[in-house]
Amino acid sequence: MNQSNQRVINNKLGLLNLADELSNISRACRVMGVSRDTFYRYRDAVEDGGVEALLDKSRRKPNMKNRVGEAAERAVCDWAIACPAHGQVRTSNELRKNGVFVSPSGVRSIWLRHGLESFRKRLKALEEKVAREQFILTEAQVAALEKKKHDDEVCGEIETAHPGYLGSQDTFYVGTLKGVGRIYQQTFVDTYAKVAAAKLYTTKTPITAADLLNDRVLPMYEAHDLPLLRMLTDRGTEYCGKVEQHDYELYLAVNEIEHTKTKANHPQTNGICERFHKTILQEFYQVTFRKKIYTTLEELQTDLDAWIVYYNHDRTHQGKMCCGRTPMATLEDGKRIWKEKLIA
Repeated sequence: MNQSNQRVINNKLGLLNLADELSNISRACRVMGVSRDTFYRYRDAVEDGGVEALLDKSRRKPNMKNRVGEAAERAVCDWAIACPAHGQVRTSNELRKNGVFVSPSGVRSIWLRHGLESFRKRLKALEEKVAREQFILTEAQVAALEKKKHDDEVCGEIETAHPGYLGSQDTFYVGTLKGVGRIYQQTFVDTYAKVAAAKLYTTKTPITAADLLNDRVLPMYEAHDLPLLRMLTDRGTEYCGKVEQHDYELYLAVNEIEHTKTKANHPQTNGICERFHKTILQEFYQVTFRKKIYTTLEELQTDLDAWIVYYNHDRTHQGKMCCGRTPMATLEDGKRIWKEKLIA
């Protein structure tokens, strides 16, 4: 039951309940601003058909005179599954070549009746049909699904199958320490388990980006007997360059880690790191800088390491895969998934 229907029922039940509490129908009708006839109509409806009878019934009847035949309607729905990227105008034109004459507005009406009015809904219907019938996709269907995958990544929806499947890395500007200078944090987050690693530097270079992976990230995965397959970064100079001349790119190539870059001008693609930066800013930096004055980078790194341990092992996470577990507990559970895939 949708929200508007629920609200209608609640208002009408409220009138009936108020009359019972006051033991006075006239007074309840005055308070609610309705007539006594309306009250008795609501009461009779509940007695005859239960609470669902309080729903407003539409008196409008569908106009069947101008509706297309069943064969044409089925052809429109089939075309929506076969070519989900086609809009209503192109669908109408393509069907006309096959002898099915339905106007663009008629295509739209059919889609609305079958829940296919948007590209995303048509893709969902295609995915359900594939799962149900296990048929071979056409080139148009594959292209549409790939486009959806790309659009989802741009909007921050990242496909991740198990721990180590995709790591996200980004640079976070912490601030300036007196006597130290600018402080940058290299951040790594596993997109499946949300396990994080962070290290502070005074520069933002390819060497520092590779150092985080070498010093903190890869040893962690080796300890858990997991591989790191792919890295997602933005297009900053510390992450991108010619492989033979760029320390970070060279490090990834030597360790056989695939490098994926975000779409230009779409920082939300790396949204997992961006969200972690908001968390660490609010829960660590804004708190610790009010309690303590730091004079060295090592001192701040020590407290950061302690917070990272708390984040990974003790702090519950509400992410898609964590579901209230800690990141490290999610990683441990995800190891089983990886082993099953490896055996398969």
